[in-house]
Amino acid sequence: MSSFFQQKLANGLTVVVETMPDVSSAAAGFLVRTGARDETSPLAGVSHFLEHMCFKGTPKRPWQQITIDFDNMGSTYNAFTSKEKTFYFGWVRKADFDKQVELLADMMRSVIPPGEFETEKKVILEEIAMSDDQIDRHLYDIAHEKVFAGHPLEWPVLGSTKTVSDLSRDQMHGYFSQRYNPANMILIAAGKVTPDEAVRVAERHCGSWPSAGPRPQRTAPKLNTDGVTVAQMDRFKQQAIAMIMPAPSATHEDDETAEALAAILGGQNSRFYWKIVQAGVAPVAAAYRIDYCDTGIMMLYGFCEPPNCERLAEAIRREIDLVVKDGVKDHELQRVKNRRRTALATEAEAPYHRLMQIAHDVDMVGRPRSVEERLAAVDAVSTDKIRDYVRRWPIDGPHYLVSVGPRKWPTN
Repeated sequence: MSSFFQQKLANGLTVVVETMPDVSSAAAGFLVRTGARDETSPLAGVSHFLEHMCFKGTPKRPWQQITIDFDNMGSTYNAFTSKEKTFYFGWVRKADFDKQVELLADMMRSVIPPGEFETEKKVILEEIAMSDDQIDRHLYDIAHEKVFAGHPLEWPVLGSTKTVSDLSRDQMHGYFSQRYNPANMILIAAGKVTPDEAVRVAERHCGSWPSAGPRPQRTAPKLNTDGVTVAQMDRFKQQAIAMIMPAPSATHEDDETAEALAAILGGQNSRFYWKIVQAGVAPVAAAYRIDYCDTGIMMLYGFCEPPNCERLAEAIRREIDLVVKDGVKDHELQRVKNRRRTALATEAEAPYHRLMQIAHDVDMVGRPRSVEERLAAVDAVSTDKIRDYVRRWPIDGPHYLVSVGPRKWPTN
């Protein structure tokens, strides 16, 4: 049995709590609604760089003490940056809930130490260099660059060597002051913690944060899903190809239907697995839906030996045509739904994983959803809904084709 609570502090910080009375631990995290899509072109990569800097020094602690204090609590902690959010979190025993929130709150007031800024810049540049050796990262980044051309969703989360090299501490501090605004942040807690306790802790550690006005607004992108880009890169031995088409946003009623279709086509034990991977056409073939707060795309992709590009593309299109023509089978859908049900149910039993579910919901949907509500959405998916989905979100129509690797394919 669990219950939700939500309250906004006077400075605009929202506090969301799910009480889980039958556990003995608590997870907490600060969700900052900022990511690559909130950056300008010269600042591409600043959100991810800033995430690193929040571990590098605060008004109370040097970076070494931040690490020590996490470890002294035995915290399971981390942070990540995506296209739309940055999330800092930790999971501790109930007795250390206050200490965990205090430490995370202190990090949200980073002083962005100048010396650490230059040191960490080298770390980020090395991370970018390492990502250049990953063909899947090129495929993902080029897909976004082309499909979301002209919109900040085209920026890679890491930024580029140029934008990170040129970034100054003052530019980062200006971005930090605007985006790490209480009105643009949410403190989320899940576990053995009451709403009153969570609000008291939030007031004590965050109540003095100055408000910087309302939450900054975002502009919706226009998708370009009809074209071809070939990125010839001789250093790779494999070819990576992707077909990209529009898909529902995270808030759309077709959300779970899109997830089910992607899993049937290219998930575990999927059609791609049996008809492409096991048939020896390509060692990797998958389908992946990427959802944002106001848009989404479906990527059908694979990696193959360069001479096999035609075979892989034909095999993907053949499975697309079969789904559009004949729909999906009941047993396929039930297998996918059961896997989804199990994942939702087991994740909901641990505060750490439940924290992640709630963070996704409050960021994307605008409110937390109970496990029962999430499971009901899965249960509502049917073969008829998938048949209707492929009519309204065509997977056999125009799409953007990206090809990365040593072969210049296609040639026209």
